[in-house]
Amino acid sequence: MKVAYIRVSTEEQNDSYQRDLLSDCEKVFAEKKSGKNADRPQLKAMLDFVREGDCVKVVSISRLARNTKDLLTIIDTLSNKGVSFVSLNENIDTSTASGKFMLTVFGAMYQMEREYLLEKQREGIRVAKEAGKYTGKPRLDIDEVAFRKECKKWRDGEQTATDTMKRLNLKPNTFYRRVKEMGL
Repeated sequence: MKVAYIRVSTEEQNDSYQRDLLSDCEKVFAEKKSGKNADRPQLKAMLDFVREGDCVKVVSISRLARNTKDLLTIIDTLSNKGVSFVSLNENIDTSTASGKFMLTVFGAMYQMEREYLLEKQREGIRVAKEAGKYTGKPRLDIDEVAFRKECKKWRDGEQTATDTMKRLNLKPNTFYRRVKEMGL
């Protein structure tokens, strides 16, 4: 059976281009989720669904994984199940030796591309900060009296840190940063 895996990164994006190119597949797994990690429901469902003799098809390997480690782990899972993999854009077919080799090369290139993008983003933020144009996320206003009261209960063992964070509606990083800032 030919199985398509389709992914776009955001809800606003349209996957019709991928659906058109993979219209010969009998089963389609599609999702709108970032590819930065392999923790994606439809990817997991597809990996559970495929069986020996099936072929997983994607438009591009970047739709399957955004780093070499995840890509090779997914391909290894498919191989162990006796499932081949085809990527249309890169003309890769893992049922051939050259296809397996090219898959590794392209996976490394996509990972490098992503790392360059993140590097450029960090550099842009640094330059914007130096120019005073980037302030980051606005600081969350916290009722200091309520914060100190809840922290006292936490320090006195009356409640856990998790309960304190829930009561204050704070995430761990913000909570512990404020504890440190206030010397609690």
